[in-house]
Amino acid sequence: MIQSDNHVHTSFSSDSSTPPEDMLGRAKALGLSSICFTDHIDYGFPAEKYGNSFLFSMDEYFQKLEGLAAQNPDLNIRIGVELGLKNDILPAARSLTGNYDFDFVIGSTHLVDNIDPYYNEYWEGHGESGGIKHYYEATYENIRQGFDFDVYGHIDYVIRYCPAIKAAGTDSKILESHYAKMLKENREILDEILLALIESGKGIEANTGGFKYMLGHPNPHEDILRRYRSLGGELLSLGSDAHESKHLAYSFTKMPALLKGCGFTHYTEFHKRKPVQVPLA
Repeated sequence: MIQSDNHVHTSFSSDSSTPPEDMLGRAKALGLSSICFTDHIDYGFPAEKYGNSFLFSMDEYFQKLEGLAAQNPDLNIRIGVELGLKNDILPAARSLTGNYDFDFVIGSTHLVDNIDPYYNEYWEGHGESGGIKHYYEATYENIRQGFDFDVYGHIDYVIRYCPAIKAAGTDSKILESHYAKMLKENREILDEILLALIESGKGIEANTGGFKYMLGHPNPHEDILRRYRSLGGELLSLGSDAHESKHLAYSFTKMPALLKGCGFTHYTEFHKRKPVQVPLA
């Protein structure tokens, strides 16, 4: 059993109403030994457009989580952040990671040209194939800018929300056909992303939110995980991306066999920004 969830959101994130205490109760019920909170900070998020700021008081966050850690010595509680990356926030992002003693920092692309692919307006502006490619190009540029993070989150986040996936619903034939097309069309830029991460000493995550969204695969797809490993990548965190306690450690029972099939023997936890390799059971 995988006993550590390394991508967890609470009411500190604008898109969650779950108290941290509820996540801890669920973690104990599941028999987890460790949990890393990674609430959202997205500097420059267009709150006036989408209604969320994705900002919170970091001092309050640390005070709350450090207090909970002291009250729950039977559970290894780590403090992380999921940092939304885009081309105009580098100074703010560096200030955050330089001034707070995080255990773990996930860097993610949530906005491209200040538009979230979750919304139809992104696809209306780019089309499906163009929108996916543009997302990956933005991700590559974020990596090349020199942001301070440990792993890149849900590299194919954009796939969750593309029109063909939404239209397919749970039709596995359409889903698989679309995945194959996406991977083929974007092989070159995906390789550039993975190589840039490896060369800079950064990892990726296996995010089981893809199962929650009925995609039949983690984010990113196994083909991307397998390619990362074949290129020499070794830093692989594992997280559910849970925003509700019922989704903590979601589909984790599938992951040991899946990751071994991609060539991994370990997954990675971060403690005080240092990677610790944990064998897959």
